[in-house]
Amino acid sequence: MNRIDLMLNSINSKILITSKTFMFLFIFSIFAHGNPTPKSHIYWSDGDSGRIDGVKFRLANIDAPETGRIGQRSGAKCPEEIELGKQAKAFVISLTNNADLNIIKNYGEDRYDRLVIDLSVNGEDIAAIGTRKVFYKTWNHENGRSVEKKPSWCNIK
Repeated sequence: MNRIDLMLNSINSKILITSKTFMFLFIFSIFAHGNPTPKSHIYWSDGDSGRIDGVKFRLANIDAPETGRIGQRSGAKCPEEIELGKQAKAFVISLTNNADLNIIKNYGEDRYDRLVIDLSVNGEDIAAIGTRKVFYKTWNHENGRSVEKKPSWCNIK
């Protein structure tokens, strides 16, 4: 590719990211005013990520146990993690079912094109609730990248 093609690809990528962010902010502009999300439009794919009105998201700076098969890319590392992951997903589904949800902060997209957000339920941060109840562990990120090792969910006593 020549320099012009590279510049155009870079511009197109930035426009795509900007348009996704705009769409997300447009859909959720009601959150800025403290209005609840339509309750029937949240889907949790696991304990810390899912879709709201079709827009992929991930909760910021926390980790929930994985539910994918052992050995699968981004899957669980042990059978205990799969079970804990199922419990974390059930917890967050129960917590957010028929609740008032608000996006507290939007950090932009991660490397998987998910919007990274802080989300509250009935006025309390979901990540804080899940961490307190040991369904989540803190996993700090900056600019969509982890700044520390992913927490382990295996051999927990």
